[in-house]
Amino acid sequence: MTTPARRRVVITGLGVICPLGNDVATFWNRALKGENGIERHEDLVTAGLTTTIAGRVRGFDPAMVFNDRKYARQTDPFVHYAVFAADQAIKDSGLNLEQVNRERVGCIIGSGIGGLQEIQEGNSILIHRGPGRISPFFIPKLMLNAAAGNVAIRFGLKGPNYATASACAAANHALGAALRTIQYGDADVMVTGGTEAAVTVLGMAGFCSARAMSQRNDDPEHASRPFDKERDGFVMGEGAGIAVFEELEHARKRGANIICEVVGFGSTDDAYHMTSPSEDGEGAVRSMEMAVRDAGLAPQDVTYINAHGTSTEYNDKTETLAIKKLFGDHARKLMVSSTKSMVGHLLGASGAVELVVTALAIQKDMVPPTRNLTVADPDCDLDYVPHEGRSAKVSVAISNSFGFGGHNATIALAKLK
Repeated sequence: MTTPARRRVVITGLGVICPLGNDVATFWNRALKGENGIERHEDLVTAGLTTTIAGRVRGFDPAMVFNDRKYARQTDPFVHYAVFAADQAIKDSGLNLEQVNRERVGCIIGSGIGGLQEIQEGNSILIHRGPGRISPFFIPKLMLNAAAGNVAIRFGLKGPNYATASACAAANHALGAALRTIQYGDADVMVTGGTEAAVTVLGMAGFCSARAMSQRNDDPEHASRPFDKERDGFVMGEGAGIAVFEELEHARKRGANIICEVVGFGSTDDAYHMTSPSEDGEGAVRSMEMAVRDAGLAPQDVTYINAHGTSTEYNDKTETLAIKKLFGDHARKLMVSSTKSMVGHLLGASGAVELVVTALAIQKDMVPPTRNLTVADPDCDLDYVPHEGRSAKVSVAISNSFGFGGHNATIALAKLK
């Protein structure tokens, strides 16, 4: 039996909410300038945490945005962010949901942690008021699939629907799963991405105990500094990124504005350590190699890499090593940058927000910078596009996400030909 050809998949809509802005245009314009979204927060100071800085969403009231205080109370912030970004992405796509078969429109959204605020508040209620005062919405609010489920209910999406959970690689795994779902004919449109709202005292305390975060509490603007020799850990962030993936002919038939094509996906595991990357970067190498091969391309075809780039010692030098191993001499010609230098590390949402950046880099031939890269690290010696965005033709780009548990996931995008 002949295997049917895989269908081509394009991006037709984007949505975002993050520390640099609550819409794509604001986020993109600020990202190109290398602006800062990291601030000091008094609740973290009051809690006595060793790290009191983070990238938080600003100017967002879910009760006002959704015009429904009851809905806002019954859902966790990580759901609020996903629904808000999904609404943006669907509107940006121009997709009229009244005119499509909603059984062919699905939703896959990743998250590293899920409803952490609800867990924190529920535990407090349990301790101080007893089990009888726990809300009946406790489980529906915290469960990791609540984002995908709420998006499906709000927009009437009846196609394949689930969540992905692979720590900081969760969004990229969601994107890869959405790509395959359309390629293999199980849907025509997928609303996909990642969401996270883990900048709570509980979440921050956990990472503080792991000694993974920057302690530049008096200098939040310069705390997230991927690939810089003076980096001292990552900075937490929150938000969501959502994209509309669509089968190419389906998009063309309705005259959609196509941003770029989704051409490949790769996924591996280091099988090395729960929180540290493999020192030789071999899992990252294979993830990038798989994505490029899946796209039918060669390493030298890649123009830009949106790096995982966390601002931690081991990740930054290991990712750099992996890039040099795979791309060889071509590594010196690549542009590499880290969005986390501006918004922090959005954990399970990071890959989705970075997909927005990568897709727009291809569409607009502009590469966003790595902020705070001022002191050269001899182990990190590539072109990280320091300080300000750069005008450059971007034909093919990949975006990396690597997570606790050794999870590696890479998505490949290209200009539509």
